[in-house]
Amino acid sequence: MTYKKLNKLPNPRIVNPVKDSYDVIFPANIIDNKKIIIGDFTYAADRNFSHNIIGHYDHYNDKLIIGKFCQIGKNVKFYMNGVNHQIDSLSTYPFFIMEGWETNKPKIECFKNKGDTIIGNDVWIGDNVTIMPGVKIGNGVIIGTNSTVTKSLPDYTICAGNPIKIIKKRFDIETINLLNKLKWWDLPIATIKKYIPMLTSINEKQYKNWLKKITLNKI
Repeated sequence: MTYKKLNKLPNPRIVNPVKDSYDVIFPANIIDNKKIIIGDFTYAADRNFSHNIIGHYDHYNDKLIIGKFCQIGKNVKFYMNGVNHQIDSLSTYPFFIMEGWETNKPKIECFKNKGDTIIGNDVWIGDNVTIMPGVKIGNGVIIGTNSTVTKSLPDYTICAGNPIKIIKKRFDIETINLLNKLKWWDLPIATIKKYIPMLTSINEKQYKNWLKKITLNKI
């Protein structure tokens, strides 16, 4: 595989990073909500990305935090804590939001709040995935199409199913620890660009040797 040597660096502040593709977007550049934090170069293959963040209401004070370089498929839904109903009462019906009932809103403590939803860096999420409130997804996780994420997922695992199950680790523990130590997604853009041949290599011996050198010596 060869790589073109370009002087121009990628720009994380554009909306459409793929030429002639209207649907692929960097959502960080079109969402104006301080409680939705999306890292540089994370893309979504869905122009309607913001409409798929469901039940995100101010009074819950929860955040959706997505790291850098994530790849998010079409129709991925993020359910936030606002979708929850009272489950300890005789009825789960939300009378307080409906016209004509004239009832007070229950205290926030009456609703289940599972906290922020946090997605790590370099996470690949397939089409039609549903992510439930408060889950934590580690760095480098791959989530299969049509999965429902009901629990937190550890770094560099391949996961799928409804409900989600861990299928296997992507790498051995040593490699995972080295990747988390390197944190390549936080490096300067020019450095990441220089490292692309190794970041995309499928030669295990080659990339493991490189990881060891790069983390020990910072070459």
